[in-house]
Amino acid sequence: MRRGSLLFIYLSFFCSCSGSDVIPNVNNGSVSVNPTELSVGCQASTQMLTVTATADWAVYSNSAWCKVSPSGGTAGNGIVTIVFEANTNATSRSTTLTFKSGTNKQSFAVNQEKNDEDLNPEIKVPDGYQLVWNDEFNNSLDANGKGALPSSSEWWYETGKNGWGNNELENYVSAVNGADTAAVVSNGSLKIIARKSGSDIISARMNTFKSWTYGYFEARLKLPKGKGTWPAFWMMHKNFTSWPLDGEIDIMEEVGYNPGYVSSSIHCMAYYHKIGTQKTAQKYVSTAESDYHVYALEWTADFVKGYIDGEKYFEFDNDKKGDYNTWPFNNPFYLKLNLAWGGDWGGSQGVDESALPCTYQIDYVRVFQKK
Repeated sequence: MRRGSLLFIYLSFFCSCSGSDVIPNVNNGSVSVNPTELSVGCQASTQMLTVTATADWAVYSNSAWCKVSPSGGTAGNGIVTIVFEANTNATSRSTTLTFKSGTNKQSFAVNQEKNDEDLNPEIKVPDGYQLVWNDEFNNSLDANGKGALPSSSEWWYETGKNGWGNNELENYVSAVNGADTAAVVSNGSLKIIARKSGSDIISARMNTFKSWTYGYFEARLKLPKGKGTWPAFWMMHKNFTSWPLDGEIDIMEEVGYNPGYVSSSIHCMAYYHKIGTQKTAQKYVSTAESDYHVYALEWTADFVKGYIDGEKYFEFDNDKKGDYNTWPFNNPFYLKLNLAWGGDWGGSQGVDESALPCTYQIDYVRVFQKK
């Protein structure tokens, strides 16, 4: 079925009533849904379902991009409205609506098409690659006309003031901590904001749910200003057990006390900074904190290469020894975006809280893989 269509779902609940006005026990009955699934296009849209039930019922969605209201009703006929966010990704996505009455449940499958290529004609695809995932951060406003939150179906947050192995000073929170916003999407870009909140400096550390083995990964970034800032765009092993054994790939890092000097690195058991064997490269970008630049990584079975605005400045080659200590980079890794405050590197020359709040801006994140 397509957008604007009205679908009819018939839920039949056969049960023995005990005279109670709560949802009855339907262990001896059945729940049926017809049709059993819904397919929609990639654009934002709204669908309505007519629900027919013989008892009280409830419904909920398993994904934030697919919202339902109301959350339930009583016996008889009712209307459920489903609101779909636009799918800006190059892959289709699926979720489930769950209808429930008493102890009986019925699943309703929902599928949304991948982003139509014509919606992103400006995306330049590297030769030999195809777009497989992206977030353009175009969900600019919420229902109240304010900045929207990053998609909860694509990103998850690490939280806490744990130092994160680097003696960092910030307290990472989810997108919103009370009135203090740590991550917001507005005017076509994601903003990660480090700010003072009581005695804490709060910020955000975001991770993709999806992970990939090999590919071309890029983001268009404008870096924050201020002594103490430490923005990063990087990757970690999906099935991480210990660092640096399982590897780390840093696509972009910069520290505020050394503005414009951007680096790309890899870390593994044989090569990491705490034993002085790290593999890294640095490039000066004079407008890194005032303008957007494209930071990218090409990762294959043979090498890891770092780029800024299409110019290669870092390369680490696979030694082909089959040694996990020197090449753990044959496993799925996920993407990370964060703005740290202070720490062993970011705070090695002190921090200046007068720079707060400071903002790390991300225009887009894209993932390409070989055709």
